[in-house]
Formats: sequence, structure tokens, C-alpha cells
Amino acid sequence: MRPHQFTVPAGRLPPGAIGHNRGVVRPNYAFMPPEGVLVSRLPQYDKTIARILAAPVLGARFAQFVLEIEPDGGSRGEVCEDGVQHFFYVLSGSAQMSVAGASPAELRDGGFAYVPPGMPFSLRNGGPDKLRVLGLRKRYEAIDLPVPDPILSHRDQVPVTNHTGLEGRGFQFLLPYGDMRFDFEMNLMWFKPGTCFPDVETHVMEHGLYMLEGQGLYLLGDEWHEIWAHDFIWMGSFCPQQFYPTGFSDAAYLLYKNVNRDVAL
Repeated sequence: MRPHQFTVPAGRLPPGAIGHNRGVVRPNYAFMPPEGVLVSRLPQYDKTIARILAAPVLGARFAQFVLEIEPDGGSRGEVCEDGVQHFFYVLSGSAQMSVAGASPAELRDGGFAYVPPGMPFSLRNGGPDKLRVLGLRKRYEAIDLPVPDPILSHRDQVPVTNHTGLEGRGFQFLLPYGDMRFDFEMNLMWFKPGTCFPDVETHVMEHGLYMLEGQGLYLLGDEWHEIWAHDFIWMGSFCPQQFYPTGFSDAAYLLYKNVNRDVAL
């Protein structure tokens, strides 16, 4: 019998609850199941719980988090950070998103927004239920091109492509692919049962991976981890990685990747 199958009185934990932990933090990667990520609160948001998933203190060069916003909650006013860009992806609920003072747009499950560096925005819960939003903050690496324009869209408006030619894989590039103004990608990755990476990947880009659907086995370094919906993985540069979906349905995750800039020396 597994620990969650024991019947226990209200307010108590099942036997063996302490020590049954899927979470792992290593120098170059971290695997974080949601049950171990404690709540935080942020001064710029009202009626909002923040669950910080990645931050520079971990080793990441970006910050990633989940916001759980109660009805009529959200940013207290406009949020603006000089030199910092933001990305938001709606996991559930209805968001009211305004960028640069424009009229608020509604973003529902699968909706997303890119906010250029230094541009003010507001994010509010526009529905009767709790709003869950995956967010990312990254300092912009400027080059001799204009900064990108803001984007408010939905994943249904982004085509599914497969540049690998390997059966069972799908890619949705939520930010314009190959546009050198952007210094990162946010990609939806889809896998049919039985599909996998053709190789163990080891590369300079770092990742923030949030599992949206399905389940699978993920290789990090020399360890395999069972991953399913709501789990998060941070992968630093040159972390060996590979993924095998193991469920009966499609697996999908949202993947951050830093791109389009030279190596800093």
C-alpha cells in the first residue's frame, strides 16, 4: 500500500509522508514537484500567492513563478521594471491583461503575453474563479536592433510545426522563431506516446520547463525523474537531458530557452 492510500484523520499526514520526496536540487539542475514549493507574496500583487520556481539564487539567469490570483485580485497598479521583460501564460482562469496603457485584453487557458523590457503592464483576475498564471522575468540582452513589440495571443493561434521530421513530435513557437530581437524562446513541446528525444542533448542554452499535460521520464545529468502535470524543471547550461513520454495520452510542456545572443566572456 502506498502512503496516499492510508486512511488518516483530518489534519494528519499519512505514514511515511516525511522522506517521500521527488524534489532534487543539483548544481546544474533542479526538479521541483509542486507540493514542495512554498507560497510567497509579492508587494506589487494583491490577493495573490506566488510560487517561485527558479531564481538567480538557484543558479538560473532568469526568474520563473506561478501566480495564483483570487477573484478581483492581481497587480495593484501598473508594473514596470527598467530593462526587464516579462512573459505570462494562463494555466487556468480568466486574466485581464493591459500593456502600455492599452485597453485590457482577456486571456483564458492557453493565452499568453510578452511584455518588452521597461514597458508597463497590469494583470488582473477577470473571472469568478482563481486565476493561475505561469510567469517569467528576464533582464533583456540588448543588441543593435529595436526591442520587440508586445504580444498578446493564444496557443490556438500558433501553428504546430515539426522541423525535426520525427514522427510524434510537435512544436509551437509562442514568440516569433528566428526573430533576433528576442533573446529567449517560449515553446510548447508536444509528444505522442512512444516518442522520445533522438539523442541525449547537452547544449549551452538553459531551460525552465513546466509540465502541462501527460507524464514521462526525464533524464537530468545521470538521474531519471518521473514527471507529470505541474512539475517544474530548471536545467542549467550543458546539463545532459532527454525525455520519454510514458502515459497513454499526449505529453506537453512549456519550455523557456535563451537564444540569439553570443556567449558572454
